[in-house]
Amino acid sequence: MQQTTRLDLPLVLPDVPDGRDACIARLTSMLEAQPGVVRVHLLDVGDTEPGETRPVTSPMLCMHYDAERVTLAEVEGLARVAGASISEQFAHVVLPIHSIATEDDGVRLESLLRGSPGVTAAAVSMAAQVARVEFDRRITSRANIEAVLQETRKPDAREPDGGEPDGGEPEASRTWYARNRELAWSLMSGVALLVGWLVDRSGTAPRWIAIVLFAMAYVFGARDNVGHFLADLKRGKFHFNIDLLMVVAAAGAAVLGEWAEGALLLFLFSLGHALEHYALGRARKAITALAELAPSRATVLRMESGLRREIEVLIGDVKPGDHVVVKPAERVPVDGTVLEGRSGVNQAPITGESVPVDKAPGDPVFAGSVNGEGALVIDVTAAIGDRTLDRVIKLVSEAQTQKAPTQQFTERFARVFVPVVLIGDVLLIVVPPLLGVLSWPEAFARAMAVLVAASPCALALGTPAAVLAGIAQAARNGVLIKGGAHLEALGSIRSLALDKTGTITVGEPSVTDVVPMDSVDEAFLLASAASVEQRSQHPLAKAVVRHAAAQKLTVPEAGELTSVTARGVRASVDGAVVEIGRALLFEDAGVVVPPSVREAVTRLEQAGRSTMIVRRVGNTPEFLGVLGLADEPRANARETLVALRRAGIQRIIMLTGDNVGVGNAVGTAVGVDEVRAGLLPEDKVTSIKELAAAGPVAMVGDGVNDAPALAHATVGIAMGGAGTAAALETADVALMGDDLSRLPFAIALSRQSKRVIRQNLFVSLGVIVALVIVTVSGVAGIGPTVIAHEGSTLVVIANALRLLRFGAKG
Repeated sequence: MQQTTRLDLPLVLPDVPDGRDACIARLTSMLEAQPGVVRVHLLDVGDTEPGETRPVTSPMLCMHYDAERVTLAEVEGLARVAGASISEQFAHVVLPIHSIATEDDGVRLESLLRGSPGVTAAAVSMAAQVARVEFDRRITSRANIEAVLQETRKPDAREPDGGEPDGGEPEASRTWYARNRELAWSLMSGVALLVGWLVDRSGTAPRWIAIVLFAMAYVFGARDNVGHFLADLKRGKFHFNIDLLMVVAAAGAAVLGEWAEGALLLFLFSLGHALEHYALGRARKAITALAELAPSRATVLRMESGLRREIEVLIGDVKPGDHVVVKPAERVPVDGTVLEGRSGVNQAPITGESVPVDKAPGDPVFAGSVNGEGALVIDVTAAIGDRTLDRVIKLVSEAQTQKAPTQQFTERFARVFVPVVLIGDVLLIVVPPLLGVLSWPEAFARAMAVLVAASPCALALGTPAAVLAGIAQAARNGVLIKGGAHLEALGSIRSLALDKTGTITVGEPSVTDVVPMDSVDEAFLLASAASVEQRSQHPLAKAVVRHAAAQKLTVPEAGELTSVTARGVRASVDGAVVEIGRALLFEDAGVVVPPSVREAVTRLEQAGRSTMIVRRVGNTPEFLGVLGLADEPRANARETLVALRRAGIQRIIMLTGDNVGVGNAVGTAVGVDEVRAGLLPEDKVTSIKELAAAGPVAMVGDGVNDAPALAHATVGIAMGGAGTAAALETADVALMGDDLSRLPFAIALSRQSKRVIRQNLFVSLGVIVALVIVTVSGVAGIGPTVIAHEGSTLVVIANALRLLRFGAKG
């Protein structure tokens, strides 16, 4: 009788990053060879077994076995043994790299790593500047792989975002040329091309002067490509890629006397590489921003000479079980549990909660959050590397190494297209003369014409031109799109996940309800509260003061403020003590809170409000009333979601670290389809993976806690004004000015861009095919080929520029 059991994948293969890893196939193959095991397969996040409706929320190893031949315990034992065997043999590491400037550099490094003894898989992320490598421990080691990476590093290697060279001078002290060498060489190529073309057209100088200028354009434009080619040859490697085809095509154009054509090809491609290098480090800064959230040092309590002293140590020296002191307004350096003290802690950078959370002994705290007005002693529960913040960084880094299908297709296409063109051209030179069909000069001339015809200039320019036009038009309308893949992917989105705080909502609390008790004037209640709160720096206090100012109330001066940690505040106003805070503030002092006040508090909290009880000692009545505060939805949030549905978004989900009550209140107000509350960063990633299992999904967020989800979504979208640096740099799209209403326009623009890209691909590939046919057959020579070739380039560029007229209303 066949039965099924499931095991958590991380328990069987703890080092495997995702279900696409080769170790999964090794494990399933090894287990299916065991007696009694019928079938083994992976259930990834969002997958379901036949007959089931609920998808799994974490990767599971599903094992089908014959219960008459093997027991459940034996099957699970086989899985653990097989997993341990594979984990012992194969290791997975993510290593930093600092010398990858272009996609071709990444392909070369991947090829070099994959060709190293013992390396079974390698993937390079230019944006994250890391390489993820799987290797066989029996053959090689991490040190050997690091040595391979060190060999590829250039002596003047610098951070791709313009950072400092290792051990080198600061970026600000380096010359413009040192920072932008590739761009400088490309611009020199363009200048030489322009001057050469003007000289050639004017006819006022000998032809050889123009040729010399074109040759200079060749040298400047092909410098890096030829340098890479020669370096590969020194290592005994040879790579077919589109850059090589461009250089050969340019050389062929020169042989046929079409110097300007070849120089233009090299100039455009060198410029593209230079701009690619210049923009490369933007995504990588996200990880730096995350790492900088937590302090590099911590104050630890240590026993010395029988006394407990505060000692400042490096964060790497802090271990679980240590007691760390966090003073008011300091960032929390560790994950742990409050041992002593009470304070309001701003966890927005980690959890996205809109208001500080009161912490008391026994409550958890996270590294990177900001302490409030009370001192805390924290019992450390996680060392560096295991903190929530460290997991966030790891999630972002791993997502950066996972290549999109489009990128993988492009690499496969280049590996086939370039050698086919070059081999076909060689055959065209050699075979016809040997068969007596053509003379050697005729065959060579025809082959050079084919090389120019097959030069994918329109193919290379059509998509980038459409991408640049689309990105430019998006930028004009307040949307920053970071690349063509994201521009194209945005139009395929059918599910949309939105963070609450700072995305759907404004991102800061405001007074939403003023509930005075009987015989109490609303203005008197608000003015009394604002008098006290104007001396506090708490976000809720600032909201009360702002609201009073908006009502143009006269707010009297208050005396010295006394803060009761995690309870509230009090101060003297016009000779009377005014207290503001939670019910505990009054209960601890033995003051009975009237039922009418409690009812108002309960009603407001059920509506998702934070509440403040206001009491004026000696007044009749003493309890003036209750203030309700909330981070309110943006004014255009509901209308924007309606527009998104009209644009084809079928499902809208809100993800928040806030509690269920607050989440449901905001979700109902704006009209989302589903609310998922109480989520940590890894929980948001799980939700995104579940949604992605059903199709392309976009994630909109603004906080550090959103960065992993942004990185794992098909398209990550950040709120540009309020968004943290980590969210902005990790995201693929940024809505500048915090304008969520720009998102429907961006989706419509994306869909139009996809249509233009498909049109340009059809035209460019069609022209290449047609030109290759007529040049191979001898119907057209180099002159008509150049005209048709350049004509197709102009057509696709003109078509792409139509996107600049795309209206904001679609």
